[in-house]
Amino acid sequence: MIMKRLLLSAAALALSAGMAQAQYSDNKVKIGVLTDLSGTYSDLAGQGSVEAAKMAVEDFGGKLNGMPIEVVSADHQNKADIASSTARKWYENEGVDAIFDLVTTAAAVAVREVSREKGKIDINSGAASTVLTNAQCSATGFHWTYDTYALAVGTGTAVVKQGGDTWFFLTADYAFGQSLQAQTERVVKANGGKVLGAVNHPFPNSDFSSFLLQAQGSGAKIIGLANAGSDTINAIKQAKEFGITQAGQKLAGLLVFISDVNSLGLDTAQGMQLTTGFYWDMDDGTRAFAKRFGARMKGKMPTMVQAGVYSSVMHYLKAVQAAKTDEGIKVADKMRELPIADFFAKNGKLRADGRMVHDMYLAEVKTPAESKGPWDYYKILRTIPADEAFQPLAESTCALVKK
Repeated sequence: MIMKRLLLSAAALALSAGMAQAQYSDNKVKIGVLTDLSGTYSDLAGQGSVEAAKMAVEDFGGKLNGMPIEVVSADHQNKADIASSTARKWYENEGVDAIFDLVTTAAAVAVREVSREKGKIDINSGAASTVLTNAQCSATGFHWTYDTYALAVGTGTAVVKQGGDTWFFLTADYAFGQSLQAQTERVVKANGGKVLGAVNHPFPNSDFSSFLLQAQGSGAKIIGLANAGSDTINAIKQAKEFGITQAGQKLAGLLVFISDVNSLGLDTAQGMQLTTGFYWDMDDGTRAFAKRFGARMKGKMPTMVQAGVYSSVMHYLKAVQAAKTDEGIKVADKMRELPIADFFAKNGKLRADGRMVHDMYLAEVKTPAESKGPWDYYKILRTIPADEAFQPLAESTCALVKK
């Protein structure tokens, strides 16, 4: 009788362990970093985002409840169809549980649709359009690092208040650029400024001469660059070459990364104001992360996209552990419950629309004389509180937000 009870107890324990193990698909946690590894945004995201994800996994311990955590990556080439097909293949055939980075709005929206269908997690760090937390919001989709609303609030407000009250936009001709222009126009007008015109340019683009001449002809005090990556770099370089900035017009880079400043050099970028969600040299925590990141990336400092990938991967893994499952909706619920407090976001929280709200920063690029060494590029002018930086829930069109 005693032996029978022992056998039954052992069987029950084995069954219980099996049920607990079954909560994790494939007996492992597998995350995918889907990014631009070869094009316009590869410097600000790309391999740096892959390494940031790997760093988060390593810092988490490399395992979750004894199971391995695996990182895979792919290049979506900034194309929606490639992003969508890669996400579907990962989810259906390769056991990927969540997808990260997703720089480029078109790619991010395409993956959002597949993730929603499959009940999987997608966490955007590189894409910018607020469509991801409005019309395209999802119970399992999150927007982590920044968005076009926050960029417009930070840079647009500061520039207008300093006298830049007439604007002409050079806009990347896809959802991101259009969203950034629209959000910045709203801010400019709300602060008493005027928009004198705009022109769309192809994405990606190398020759900005005709677009810059239109901007010059407008007479606007500010040429707003509603683009990013190499498009922004090329536009700024060519504006200087054509003597546009020397003649008195100023450029407002609406999405500028520290990698862009590094490519431009301080002689060209000095004095430019920008909005960022992260700067590597803010405190001991950011510097410690940046030092480790730089050791893996040949001395490069992390952009806000790359730092955001680390933060989002770490939070996801904590949620999977707490939820005791990798089932998308249960992990998403736990992600919203858990606080976010790391070197990236001291007071972060996830809202019903999937927006991770946190403080943003208005920065100014240093002069060569002010810089004390490599990558010492920013002066932080202002902390923009989380509730000011991001779109209020009351203005959201997300179906998940209760009015």
